[in-house]
Amino acid sequence: MSKPQPPTGDRIAKILSRAGVASRREAERMITAGRVAVNGKVIDSPALNVTESDKIAVDGLPLTEPEPPRLWLFHKPSGLVSTDSDEKGRETIYSALPEDMPRVMSIGRLDLNSEGLLLLTNDGGIKRRLELPSTGWLRRYRVRVNGRPTDAMLEPLRAGMTVEGERFQSMTVTLDRQQGSNAWLTIGLREGKNREIRRALAAIDLTVNRLIRISYGPFQLGDLKLGAVEEVRRRILRDQLGLDKEEPAKTPQRALRQRRNRSQGPKRDTPRRADT
Repeated sequence: MSKPQPPTGDRIAKILSRAGVASRREAERMITAGRVAVNGKVIDSPALNVTESDKIAVDGLPLTEPEPPRLWLFHKPSGLVSTDSDEKGRETIYSALPEDMPRVMSIGRLDLNSEGLLLLTNDGGIKRRLELPSTGWLRRYRVRVNGRPTDAMLEPLRAGMTVEGERFQSMTVTLDRQQGSNAWLTIGLREGKNREIRRALAAIDLTVNRLIRISYGPFQLGDLKLGAVEEVRRRILRDQLGLDKEEPAKTPQRALRQRRNRSQGPKRDTPRRADT
């Protein structure tokens, strides 16, 4: 008796993510909402493999030839949420992006009250790779706290600590200067769990009143102005991510050429920058 053959192609949500339509999770929500059709038939389950011969449409628009993978640096202001939409009606990062930006996804998040470097991409494969814990890129933050921390107080962060039953890996922590009742720290971590820095500092009785991400792996905030967006040059993207060493993912008809208005979220088309 012959072994059953594995299904050909890739899961539909993976294809949509790789094409830059949405993250896999969001793509699955779009599918269950009846927004995706394959070969003219609306589907309602992401448990479907598709191949190059399949014709995919989202919101009635076909996937077309893909744009090359791109990456942007965005200096996120405080007061914006890093999601496509917000159930509380708060303003998202996408409403602050230039009108000519392509449809992009954020790599990781910065919470509402945090600011600084946020990476954006049009490619779901890049997003997934850079968010994986195995990537292990150091994220560095400038953090202002209320209080008078000492090196001894900060030692639990350097050693690794457990907060409310959740284990945080060791962080690099430098006490930079004391300014009146506040102090500035530089903190580096490789995990990025939900509100990790704020929760770790609260556990040693320090309150964060400003948090700025200044780097994500080799990508630096530098002198990028608040609210500005710059694209990473192709050469740097190639050197840091090894894109030219990989076969581009094959997707049916690919990259949805679709703009969303501000009320819906993400967008489309040019800016520029990079640094290492």
